[in-house]
Amino acid sequence: MRLLPCGDRAILVEVADAAERRRLDATLRRRPLPGTLEHVPGARTVLVVASAAHHLPEVAAALRGLVLDGPEASAETDELVVEVRYDGPDLDDVATHLGVAPSEVVARHTGQPWTVEFAGFAPGFAYLTGSEGDLEVPRRHSPRTRIPAGSVGLAGPYSGVYPRSSPGGWQLIGRTDVTLWDAERDPPALLTPGRRVRFVEVPS
Repeated sequence: MRLLPCGDRAILVEVADAAERRRLDATLRRRPLPGTLEHVPGARTVLVVASAAHHLPEVAAALRGLVLDGPEASAETDELVVEVRYDGPDLDDVATHLGVAPSEVVARHTGQPWTVEFAGFAPGFAYLTGSEGDLEVPRRHSPRTRIPAGSVGLAGPYSGVYPRSSPGGWQLIGRTDVTLWDAERDPPALLTPGRRVRFVEVPS
């Protein structure tokens, strides 16, 4: 792990790969370090925020000596089912890029478990990776100015669901009615790092 100062009371932890980041995230969720306020996982980083600037030295020392939990601790055991209508405007383009039929795109998306890696871009927006890695596609060349809430998309190695209407450049393959962000819920985000997700097709 590489520790980098970030602002006046945070440390950015860089790790070798996504697997190590999952283990670090899971370890900090299970065993929060004294003197920390929160931690925020990224693709291959974890931002650790101290409760006060004078705690940074002890937080850094604790991170350097931290023994990570095993890989089995990095994912939650319960699986969230998300129902999707696969009628997205980019479904055919995704199928063409992958050299398969649209039905095969749907079969691949529903036929594997997905794991929330990290959140970002907008409150409630989660980046998920599948177990098979067979749906990697580029972002759209021209982003849309408005994508409806509940749109299910693909970009790079990730799948995601737009929690609210916003601009975006992901390839849209479907839509869901699941509420991903609710300020009255604890936690407000339905998809949190480590959460397992299974997409299920429903009629359009």
